[in-house]
Amino acid sequence: MILKYLLPIAMVTFISVGSSVAQVKITLEDLWLNRTFVQESLPGFNFLADGRHYTLKKSGQIQSYDITTGQMTEVIFDPQELSQAMGFKGKSYSYTFSSDEGMILLAEQRSKLYRRSYLANYYIYNRSNGTISPLFDNGKVMNAHFSPQGDKIGFVFENNIYYRDLKSQNVVQVTMDGQINEVINGAADWVYEEEFAITRTFEWSADGRYMTFIRFDESEVKEFTMTNYNNQLYPDYQTFKYPKVGEKNAEVSVLIYDTAKKTTTEVDLDYSDFYIPRIQWTHTDNQLCVTVVNRHQNELSLILVDPQNAKTKLLLKENNEYYIDVHDNLKFLKDGQHFVWTSEKEGYNQLYLYNMKGQQVSKITKGDYDVTNVYGVDEEREKIFFQASKLSPLQREVYSVNYNGSELTAIQDSTGWNDCQFSTTFDYYVHNYSNKNSPSQYIVFDNRGQNIRSIVDNAALKQRLEKFDFQSKTFFTFKNRVGDDLNGYLITPPDFDENKEYPLFTFLYGGPGSQQVVDAWGGLNFAWFQMLAQKGYIVACIDNRGTGGRGEKFKKMTYLNLGKYETEDQIDGVRYLASLPYVDGSRIGVFGWSYGGYMSTNLILHGNDVYKMAIAVAPVTNWRWYDTIYTERYMRNEKENEKGYHDYSPVYFANKLKGKYLLVHGLSDDNVHFQHTAEMAAALVKEGKDFEAMFYPNNSHSISGPGARLHLYRKMTNFILNNL
Repeated sequence: MILKYLLPIAMVTFISVGSSVAQVKITLEDLWLNRTFVQESLPGFNFLADGRHYTLKKSGQIQSYDITTGQMTEVIFDPQELSQAMGFKGKSYSYTFSSDEGMILLAEQRSKLYRRSYLANYYIYNRSNGTISPLFDNGKVMNAHFSPQGDKIGFVFENNIYYRDLKSQNVVQVTMDGQINEVINGAADWVYEEEFAITRTFEWSADGRYMTFIRFDESEVKEFTMTNYNNQLYPDYQTFKYPKVGEKNAEVSVLIYDTAKKTTTEVDLDYSDFYIPRIQWTHTDNQLCVTVVNRHQNELSLILVDPQNAKTKLLLKENNEYYIDVHDNLKFLKDGQHFVWTSEKEGYNQLYLYNMKGQQVSKITKGDYDVTNVYGVDEEREKIFFQASKLSPLQREVYSVNYNGSELTAIQDSTGWNDCQFSTTFDYYVHNYSNKNSPSQYIVFDNRGQNIRSIVDNAALKQRLEKFDFQSKTFFTFKNRVGDDLNGYLITPPDFDENKEYPLFTFLYGGPGSQQVVDAWGGLNFAWFQMLAQKGYIVACIDNRGTGGRGEKFKKMTYLNLGKYETEDQIDGVRYLASLPYVDGSRIGVFGWSYGGYMSTNLILHGNDVYKMAIAVAPVTNWRWYDTIYTERYMRNEKENEKGYHDYSPVYFANKLKGKYLLVHGLSDDNVHFQHTAEMAAALVKEGKDFEAMFYPNNSHSISGPGARLHLYRKMTNFILNNL
């Protein structure tokens, strides 16, 4: 189906974002040094319990503001007023409130572990008497977290769980067997953190009596070592557990600690070779819900656990012929009788209401579209607030709906990208809106839809865009070789002339469920594409089969064949563009990062008659070397799917390289290991193929160390100019 507001390219008039008089040239220094195109954003509001006030950290203080006026109402915490700092520096810290907002947990001197996790020094600030005290005296800890009553704080130190009783001030050690690279309690191992997006794996019950936690026994998981060069006589080696395809994962178990009896009970989960991606307490008599997923990730069970005796019963079970995406849309209602759940079981990700017997009460949303985010449930008004791609996969809208599916109401559906953050009482929300030509704007609304005030409008950036003559994205559709309609966008040079031919530079990611072709602000890569357009390139991006926003069938059709259909679609897309009179089909290049680097490498190899050059940053080059959770979700293991693993793993096709190829990697990439690039380089050398390479010592997957981004983009820009 052709999207109703997309036009074929032949019918499009190319226009710039603003009507400039004299074009100012974009430089890489504008992007990565001068922050010329960085939009003003909001990190997220810390709404207070009253639903009207929120907090921000300014000038080292935690300040309270009225959401309706923007006026500061109170200085909640000021490090300068502490009579005794007790070691607290107060220069750079994060904070969380206890449920009654009487205490604040402060984290400073953070040390990053992996993508999301960190160690920190934590301090407890008591608002009633203005005192501050350290949470723990023996070193940095992680995952510190208030109990619901605010009378305890749990945390993890050296892979063991502790908690401080704030009434007695005693520190209680819950687990004793934690050991680095052996056993983890209350925190996630590397692969859970990366692929299930969790770091804290312990949770307090509603009354604070029980603490449940996941124990990881990773003693039999194989290790990976990264080398860091820090101007010392010998390099530093960082060794951690990383399970690769077909290898052993950590053995996981769920335990419940009773703070009253000081006893620990293991939950009997009658499964083998499984994952526990989520643990969550319900609102019914301290009932625990454990999410269990089999290793193939095509079977998911919600298991209810009684903490008093650890007995279990099945609440809900789902099976899928492909795989099931783990999400955070499980919302247990305070009535203790129902929960909200999202599922793709009918072809699109939709909202459902279930009772606590696991019976479906209603299908809340109905239609051929995906629910893409669940903001929360207003139980007083019995409404659910969510985001969806209802009108088009290129955009997002925000809706409310009643529990029974009635009164589906578009709260924000302007053409473009709509996102919202709701206050704790759902009386107010902050609307974040952008589109292909305009950076984000943040506006406060009340629950009647009344525009209260603008917080951020990025007016200064919009003026700069006109000065630099940014060109608009132009959306298009085309049919691939099997007749599917696929979406893309173009950015053309400012002096575009349909009677001239231009080289085509393409960008892609293309991984499962992702989207790049969207009606939203594009960030700094968008500015880089504008710079390339100024230099005479047409820039294009295509979303292949397997990407998101178009239902389960479209997203999951790459199952067991990662790379195959994505490669076909990208080649079909650039061939379509090359058929247009203003595209020089002999000068087509491609750039991608991570999964996109995997794809750009496949394209220069399998599309060697189409692509003249390719840039691959941090690419996967053989799925055998990537982690278990991600890879096996889409490919199963190599023994089960030998052909799928072989046919689109680039290391097996180095002999097909004809064009110019730039291979880039950070040596300290804990995600896609440098091994992928080293093996790809070895394969190319073995085949006698010339290529260029750039390596960034001490840089992770993001290649964002000091000076690295500017250096990388200068390297890539020069490679494009010299080879396309």
